[in-house]
Amino acid sequence: MPPGDRRWLWIGLALPLCLLNGWVLLQILDYFQSPLRIFIIANLIAFILGYPVRWLQRYPRLKLPYAVALVLITTAIVFAVIGLLVIPKIVDQIRTVIQLLPHLNALGDRHKESLDNLSNQWEIPTNFRAWGRELSSEFPNQIRSITNQLVNLLIWTAGSLVEAGFIFIMTVYLLLRGQTFWDGIFRWLPIDWRHKVRQRLRHSFQNYYIGQATVAALLGVSLIISLSIFQVPLALLFGMFVGFMAFFPFGGGTSIVLISIIASFQSIWLGIKVLAIATVVDQVVENGLAPKLLGRVTGVHPVWILLSLMIGAKVAGLLGILVAIPIASFIQDMLNDFI
Repeated sequence: MPPGDRRWLWIGLALPLCLLNGWVLLQILDYFQSPLRIFIIANLIAFILGYPVRWLQRYPRLKLPYAVALVLITTAIVFAVIGLLVIPKIVDQIRTVIQLLPHLNALGDRHKESLDNLSNQWEIPTNFRAWGRELSSEFPNQIRSITNQLVNLLIWTAGSLVEAGFIFIMTVYLLLRGQTFWDGIFRWLPIDWRHKVRQRLRHSFQNYYIGQATVAALLGVSLIISLSIFQVPLALLFGMFVGFMAFFPFGGGTSIVLISIIASFQSIWLGIKVLAIATVVDQVVENGLAPKLLGRVTGVHPVWILLSLMIGAKVAGLLGILVAIPIASFIQDMLNDFI
């Protein structure tokens, strides 16, 4: 048999085995979903808190246990202060939005009538009223669906208190002894690959999370300030929502469109103003400030980003979305080195 034919024969035999191994791996991940979720979340938290811990260790008198305790206490205090100062205002603004919900249909009917009149003047073949009736009939179903999801989320939160305890304990152990733990894991790799894999993995996660957190914080704060200057109602709620969503891939643009639609129910011009302000701020942060501060973050092609997000969501849901891009960046770097 010619060498070329033998190579294609090996590929044909290896492909079904790879697919079978992948299916078996998915079944294992699904079966051990809860402990894997605890392990991944604890590692992400320990990865983020590891930076201030290492910074505090520059002082010779401050030993590792004391540095970890100081970081954990400081983090708890910061979140408590933010909760006491910000959460009451956010709750008030959410209550305002809920109070406006009964009036949204009436406001929507006015907007639909105005748009129909405008389209008739310009002789545009549209029927906003028919579209509005379809949306109005679907709106209660969506509200019920969201309500059911919130109830399920509350039930999951109540049942996840034990998981939260395990996450906290594992995070503390990873901060204290994570180095030796990962040394034991990477010892299974060939000697030539140990340092390279470890460095690439840390580099991928570090670049992605520092980049996303920086962009999300800048976008949220800038949007709160900008909307407040232009006297947009619910500026704090809108800015924090966009900042939170910007941590997820493509979440910033989606959340900007969503808050613009919500604002347009009160006034079309208010929705346009919110969309214009948020778009300008988003472009300045993501295309102006972020590249200068962060440089090259992942280097993954947008098509591969979308594919990795879909695969991550299919395998592990929201947690898979959070780790999909850095894992894709790591795989790309390793393949480039291998080639």
